[in-house]
Amino acid sequence: MSFDEMWGQARTKAVARQQSSMQLNQLADGKAGGGGGQSDYTVTSPDLKAVGNDAQELYHHLESDAFHAGAQTGQASDDLQADGFKTGLALYDAWDTWRSQAEALLSACAHIHNHLEDTVITHQKHEEILVTNFSVEQLDKHFK
Repeated sequence: MSFDEMWGQARTKAVARQQSSMQLNQLADGKAGGGGGQSDYTVTSPDLKAVGNDAQELYHHLESDAFHAGAQTGQASDDLQADGFKTGLALYDAWDTWRSQAEALLSACAHIHNHLEDTVITHQKHEEILVTNFSVEQLDKHFK
């Protein structure tokens, strides 16, 4: 069996598997349910902080590890090209693609960390406002 035939079979199986596991985000018409019920989705500030910290840790590891071979790869590419090897340009293209993708991942990690940090802070501020308002309402009842 050729590679193309094997690849075609693998793609067909993947598409079939994907189609058989599809789910809708709503109930069929006429079905009861949805809306107004208690949400079963909760996230606590420690959960958000943990994910943000993981993203920050990944960022720092990737930042130090992803580019350690950059200078050597650039020099090897230049040397190969100078010696007339076409693989020098291919090596540079591979490095350039890796660098671009690593930078995109670094940016995503930083974005996730910063967003979750902001979310935790915003949540804490909302909680403080709710506690304060509730306390004032309770006190106000006793003075009327």
